[in-house]
Amino acid sequence: MGLRDEIQAELAEAFDDDLADAVSAFTGNYIAPGEWDPVEEVSTGGPMTYTGRGVLAKYETKRIDNINILSGDLQLIALTNEVTDRPAEGHAITAPDLADRTKSISYLVKGVQVDPASATYQIQLRK
Repeated sequence: MGLRDEIQAELAEAFDDDLADAVSAFTGNYIAPGEWDPVEEVSTGGPMTYTGRGVLAKYETKRIDNINILSGDLQLIALTNEVTDRPAEGHAITAPDLADRTKSISYLVKGVQVDPASATYQIQLRK
């Protein structure tokens, strides 16, 4: 078992047990690129949806610079092996509201980073 598998197994166990109250399911959406039909002036690309689960959190105050990270931005940490497609900047992610988990909010993905072992995504979300 490699490092990534070990990290993902440990985090999946934590998601199921210790962090279960903080873990949220989310859905991502984007328009897939397609072929451009110049006669009809339409693209053959269509909407794509993916799912996953992760932990939503606010950024630490010292990281908020009001340029790259705004005060309302959230960070979503998700396991790469549990997300059914690769999140990218410009995608929309629907996840529960941190204040009222019965409501869902659509966020815009502003950035995605992957840890060195490729075990987790750190996704920057903005309302």
